Amino acid sequence: MFDFKELEAFVWVVRLGSFRKGATKLHVTQPSISDRITRLEDSVGESLLDRSARPVQPTLRGREFFTHAERLLEGRDEAMRLFQDEESFSGTLRLGVIETIASSWCPTFMRRLAERYPQLTIELMVDISPFLHQRLAENDLDMLFAMDGLAPGLCAIQTPLCTFEMGMFAAPELAATLRHGDMETFADTAFISFSKQARPYSELVAYLTALGIDTPRIHSTSTLMTIMRMSIEGLGIGVLPVATVRDAVDAGSLERLTLEEPLPPMIYDAIWRRSNYPSFCASVARLAKQCAADYAQDHGKLSSPTTVKGYVDT
Repeated sequence: MFDFKELEAFVWVVRLGSFRKGATKLHVTQPSISDRITRLEDSVGESLLDRSARPVQPTLRGREFFTHAERLLEGRDEAMRLFQDEESFSGTLRLGVIETIASSWCPTFMRRLAERYPQLTIELMVDISPFLHQRLAENDLDMLFAMDGLAPGLCAIQTPLCTFEMGMFAAPELAATLRHGDMETFADTAFISFSKQARPYSELVAYLTALGIDTPRIHSTSTLMTIMRMSIEGLGIGVLPVATVRDAVDAGSLERLTLEEPLPPMIYDAIWRRSNYPSFCASVARLAKQCAADYAQDHGKLSSPTTVKGYVDT
């Protein structure tokens, strides 16, 4: 069976009409060109070039084969451009993101991704980290932005993406009650967090247990926006990524509570399977990291938090 080097030798000798010129074009010696074409002719079982003609001419069968050889080389070059020119990427990216990212910098990221790769098709899945990791392991996703790191045994690449500082927020009326109350007031107040399967929920339970609140009342939901709306309505203390509630705090709809000990941050990674577009996914991860950094810069420091007696600095 012939290979691409033999096809290239044949095509360029026909185009230039000379073994010498073909060798120069391909940066090899003339004997190497001759050997490649001889091997090609042995593979197909007949002569493809009339070596007695000047310039060298293809035989009748050689002219027919030349057309197919050019197509084969063009197909090879087109296939290689998939890996050499990322902007022309035209495949489908199955991307999983956690809801916090979907509600913060993901829209900007999606716009910039589409601008960079106009031929790209995106299948976006929004879910909690454990379910996204499961889908990646089952090869239902190519890439994810989530917590919990790389699953053991999975052949994948992991890179740090972003970190969200966490805080507790309450509607102004509830914040005023907490401000004039004590630890018991705080402990009797409901909390609002992510679903029980998500890490922020278990970390909140551990945090409150360390404060001596063994049986906290925690409302749970799967979406950040629902936590925010429930907090604004005064249904409890919302446990939320600080940057995502900047607008609500600036508008006076929520106040941040000052905690004696900070809540554990939400740390996210970009993870992608080694077998699914690894170079392209690395480029996507770099873009996502930049979008996350831009979002953090635009949603920086909040106004001074509300001090609540009993569980904060006083």
